[in-house]
Amino acid sequence: MTSFINVNKSEKKEVISKHIYGHFAEHLGRCIYEGIWVGEDSSIPNTRGIRNDVVEALKKLSIPNLRWPGGCFADEYHWKDGIGPRESRPSIVNNNWGKVVENNHFGTHEFLDLCEQINAEPYICGNVGSGTVQEMQEWVEYITFDGESPMANLRRKNGRDKPWKLKYFGIGNENWGCGGKMRVEYYADLYRRYQTFVRDFQDHPIYKIACGPSEADYHWTEVMMREGTGRTEPFPDSVVTDIWEHHRPEMDGLALHFYTRNRAKYDSATEFTEEKWFDYMKRTLVMEELIQKHTAIMDKYDPEKNVDLIVDEWGTWFNVEPGTNPGFLYQQNTLRDALVAGINLNIFNKHCDRVHMANIAQMINVLQAMILTEGKNMILTPTYHVFEMYKVHQDATLLPVSVSTGDYTYGEDNLPMLNVSASQDISGKVHISICNLDPNHSEEITCNLNEIKHFSTASGRILTAESMNEHNTFEAPHRIEPTVYDEIELHNDTISLTIPSKSVLVIELK
Repeated sequence: MTSFINVNKSEKKEVISKHIYGHFAEHLGRCIYEGIWVGEDSSIPNTRGIRNDVVEALKKLSIPNLRWPGGCFADEYHWKDGIGPRESRPSIVNNNWGKVVENNHFGTHEFLDLCEQINAEPYICGNVGSGTVQEMQEWVEYITFDGESPMANLRRKNGRDKPWKLKYFGIGNENWGCGGKMRVEYYADLYRRYQTFVRDFQDHPIYKIACGPSEADYHWTEVMMREGTGRTEPFPDSVVTDIWEHHRPEMDGLALHFYTRNRAKYDSATEFTEEKWFDYMKRTLVMEELIQKHTAIMDKYDPEKNVDLIVDEWGTWFNVEPGTNPGFLYQQNTLRDALVAGINLNIFNKHCDRVHMANIAQMINVLQAMILTEGKNMILTPTYHVFEMYKVHQDATLLPVSVSTGDYTYGEDNLPMLNVSASQDISGKVHISICNLDPNHSEEITCNLNEIKHFSTASGRILTAESMNEHNTFEAPHRIEPTVYDEIELHNDTISLTIPSKSVLVIELK
């Protein structure tokens, strides 16, 4: 059959925030040490201890922001352990991830150096689980204050005269779990206390992100929106829009965490049947339901959408690779992961009126990584390639799409075959990203552009492979990479094409 995609002009002019394409680097396994940090004395080429090859690869993704130091690691991280001469920094036990001892050589200065090297905004996650209000306040002062103070002078003593720019700061992490196993009512009070002392020492206010719900915990969202906005009741339906001015929020973003995984039994990242392919496509599509339902609650208290939904942990979670430390969460990355990435990015794009930021977990050597390293060697994963293909959507205007497509059927269950989003950038170019979830069948597509503008050329890039579990290895690092797709016919304001099975396609019209 033929699927139909209608791409329509944008009336609301909603912008797909570039921060939806954010990343996450935790002190977990080999993400920081070996993945990013090798030390200045390493034989691996580096700049001030940070791997040059990794930096160059990350720069090609136009990474907008990077979340650090965790994750669960943030709940036990005391930032003063990671400053000053490296030989004097205390070693610590990473209690959450493998009980390994690390030397704290990668700390605040090194992280902010990395952000500058890859041109990313730092997003720092503060310690509410085991840290103090004073500790959090002093960290912000250390990073951002340009005057005379104990913390600013300590920064200067440690080699940095001028402060860094810091926009994003998280007030805790997973405080319903590894961050203290708190009730939301208790955390809401703690949040209000801690955020009070996250001071603005620079020419722009710090964007404060509260710990939000795990998956479908809608009660958590209800309480945080009530307490974080100062509203004891939802706004009535007939409220005038400027009433919000009298109830400014104490939080700018609320963080949602959702992983595409099988909690009952973690599956192999590379050895799977079509049953598991279908299962993970179905699991990852739950992201849309979660965003819609959490957004509905947020809309009751915040009809003008002043508080953003921040999906700062998402991605696939499989069993670790055989022979590796189970606490390091090192997994391979296949075409299946690429489809999961494309689907989720399409979902975030479509909900950019509420979703301001998202951070895939994680950047290197952990979970759904962009990059895998082994000594001096480095490979790019299928997920990396999807992020590189999709970067054209960053800060572009969302174009609403409607899709009429057949089903991808497995057994007695089915899913929509295609998953789509579209945008128009500042130069007028239109980009349409299409995922074909069906691993067995290609699909003819007719796409109507509805007189958005006159286009003279249509081109595309595609990521696909012969097998569902195709992946890059250190022995064969180029098995799966994007290729040019030139089988697009352009007729006035209509395009037609056939999308191959199990593929991610990005079309450019100009």
